[in-house]
Amino acid sequence: MAMVTTDGAAATAVVEKPPDAEKPDYAPHNGASAADGGPGARSRGANGGGVVDSVVARWRREDMLDKSPLALHAAAAAFAFVALVLVASNQHGDWMQFQRYQEYKYLLAIAALAFLYSLAQAARHAFRMRSGVDPVSAPSGRLLDFVGDQVVAYLLMSALSAAVPITNRMRSAVVNNFTDATAAAISMAFLAFAALALSAVVSGYKLSKQTYM
Repeated sequence: MAMVTTDGAAATAVVEKPPDAEKPDYAPHNGASAADGGPGARSRGANGGGVVDSVVARWRREDMLDKSPLALHAAAAAFAFVALVLVASNQHGDWMQFQRYQEYKYLLAIAALAFLYSLAQAARHAFRMRSGVDPVSAPSGRLLDFVGDQVVAYLLMSALSAAVPITNRMRSAVVNNFTDATAAAISMAFLAFAALALSAVVSGYKLSKQTYM
């Protein structure tokens, strides 16, 4: 504030200095934080990284689901083949002949069916992955995987249910090469069942995600 006297007059004039433009005591919410790497920029960076991670995880999951039918059917074919060989070669004379027991003949037949089915499916998926073309159309192929895996898995379980009780009775009386071979064959058939059951779960998931539009 200033006092100004004019021509000896007692009148005074008050001249006030205009207030300076006050600078805001806060930074712009968007501009400065984004340009200077503030919270806005970090938030957007975190969101972008989350989206990328989600996409990468989805690609990995789809790649795993695409390769799993080949691996599971190949494993089922290998286990079923071992079970087939163990039962077919289990011939030691007298009562130790698998042909004398309907349960073991049934196990042999189902193990052979599981081996042929799993081998054919593994060959189909190997051809699809190599050439990029499925011999069976996509909708029909997923349905074939789901139904075929379930049917063969149930047949294996029924064969196991028939072979396990008689094997347990035999092993409670005597343990020899014959009972050991049948027990090993049952174990291999169970692993083939587990591989096909897991393959049925995967094919069922793919079938549920299939679009018809």
